Amino acid sequence: MSETFLTGKTAVVTGATRGIGFALAGVLADAGATVAICGRSQASVDEAVRGLTNERNRKVAGKVADVRTSTDVAALFEWVEREAGGPDILVNNAGLGIMRSTAELTVNDWQQTIETNLSGAFYCSREALARMKNRGGGYIINIGSLAGKNAFAGGAAYNASKFGLNGFTEAMMLDHRYDNVRVTHIMPGSVDTDFSGRSAKADSPKAEWKIAPQDIGEIVLMLLRMPERTLVSQVEVRPAKPRK
Repeated sequence: MSETFLTGKTAVVTGATRGIGFALAGVLADAGATVAICGRSQASVDEAVRGLTNERNRKVAGKVADVRTSTDVAALFEWVEREAGGPDILVNNAGLGIMRSTAELTVNDWQQTIETNLSGAFYCSREALARMKNRGGGYIINIGSLAGKNAFAGGAAYNASKFGLNGFTEAMMLDHRYDNVRVTHIMPGSVDTDFSGRSAKADSPKAEWKIAPQDIGEIVLMLLRMPERTLVSQVEVRPAKPRK
């Protein structure tokens, strides 16, 4: 299939100013899609758009939106519909990790994590689904985590949000499979980003064992290339050779 097989399609990628989202926006644009990204500050959105389009023939635009706020999300999708006709692909990637023991978590820590990782995915999916119906269908990909199946100490809020995302994604898939909307949940393990400020830098030898953000992009392209009759509903991704 042509490397520009997404020409004519519009993709929305949340949390795309860095890390996995930034890489996803790049691979989708390279495949021909018109890509809309969002982030929480104008400076970060502008910088990401420049980085994605600098000396590249990519169609990428950005808008400030906080996925924790339903009105921001509604405005984002209204903008996408106005500028690009509406979404054919949605990648819910925006995520937050606050790692503390349950006793140390503040109410604000809990609310920020749940609202970003779970409520944000719902707000975006709800807006996308209404528009995908008018476009004859679409594809929603939620970027979760293996932490949505495997709890760990210090991850109470993060685990809860990702366990919830797992259930939400599966239910949404069942709700809308006959509306020509495919839904997939990608659950990576350790990815080489600065997520939560704990990961090694990309040029550090300690980071070489981790999944590269571009690898998640290749998985997304694989899913989008699948015939419409076939749905890969869940993908678990692990480093091939994790640290012993």
